[in-house]
Amino acid sequence: MTQPLPAPSDHALRGLIQKTKEDLAQRLAISTAQISLVEAAEVEWSDSSLGCPQPDMSYLQVITPGYRILLEANAQVYEYHSNRDTYVILCENPNPLISPPKP
Repeated sequence: MTQPLPAPSDHALRGLIQKTKEDLAQRLAISTAQISLVEAAEVEWSDSSLGCPQPDMSYLQVITPGYRILLEANAQVYEYHSNRDTYVILCENPNPLISPPKP
């Protein structure tokens, strides 16, 4: 089993992680205490789908900053994508990540 990571210091990211845990707990009918944070990485998505396009939807073709949040529950890893603010989505078929621009 994966050890929980220390809580991120960024307040907005902590809020997004809490939202993802609450969403996953509801989907799996378990407590948020049974969910571990595997990774929370800052990323740039290639468009406003946040790397998780849905069929028959169109998206703004603009680089969208956000996070990729990996959670573990019941020995399975779940991948969530977010913007930088409040929107999170469970992404079952993620698109490849775009690397942050080189300085």
